[in-house]
Formats: sequence, C-alpha cells, structure tokens
Amino acid sequence: MLDSVEIKKIIPHRYPMLLVDRVIESDWDTRIVALKNVTANEPFFQGHFPEFPVMPGVLIIEALAQTGCILALRVLKKEGQGSVFFTGIDGAKFRRPVVPGDQLRLELEKIKQRGTLFRFQAKAFVGEDLAAECTLQAMAGKD
Repeated sequence: MLDSVEIKKIIPHRYPMLLVDRVIESDWDTRIVALKNVTANEPFFQGHFPEFPVMPGVLIIEALAQTGCILALRVLKKEGQGSVFFTGIDGAKFRRPVVPGDQLRLELEKIKQRGTLFRFQAKAFVGEDLAAECTLQAMAGKD
C-alpha cells in the first residue's frame, strides 16, 4: 500500500528514527496497519543489550506513534506538509520482548478526533503475539 519512499513523503522522520517500513492496510479514515522489520543492525541494539538485544519499549511506542502520524496527516490531507506531535499515552503495557529478526505489525484505530487532536488505540504484534499496547494522543501542528 505504501513503501518507505512513500512514507517519507508523508512524515518527516528519517533514519535512524524512521521506525515504519511499510503500510499494508488502511481505510485512510479510522484504521491503519504498518510493518517494522527489526534487524540486528538497528543502532539501539549496540547498547540495549549487547548480550541479549531487545528493542526498547519506548521505540515500540514511537513506531506506533509514527504510524498514527501517517494516518492523521492523511485524514487532514496534509501529507508532507505538517507535523504530528505526540501529546500523551495511557495504559502502556509490554507483553513480550521484540528481538532482531522480528517483524512488528503496528495496528492503530482512531477512537476520537476533534479538529487536529487525535486519540488512537494502538497495538504492536509479532506474529499473533501481542508485544505492546497503549492509547496514544497526538496533535497536528500548524505547519
């Protein structure tokens, strides 16, 4: 549906902080599903942790937030023209470690929108296993 080149046309994130590789499904209104391929070459694995590399939970949340950013900018018809700022998180839970070789499936559902304010129910899966979940809040900037 969207590859990394198309994603970079929508959101401002770039390596090493671009954490969404592909969008595989969306209705471009309320739901989006994206992928992040977690490789052994990720820079964060150098220090987290060398003997047992685990993707930091905050970066799983960031990958979910970037996925929400893609949907929000599409909803507002501001692809490549604006920024979406993470404003809050509720109920974050981490269910399993994410390690090199895993593929994260990032699923978000818009549960509320008021103007440029968004609230998403967000879940990250590895295969069928839930890796993390939370509710995210974000606001589109006036770029």
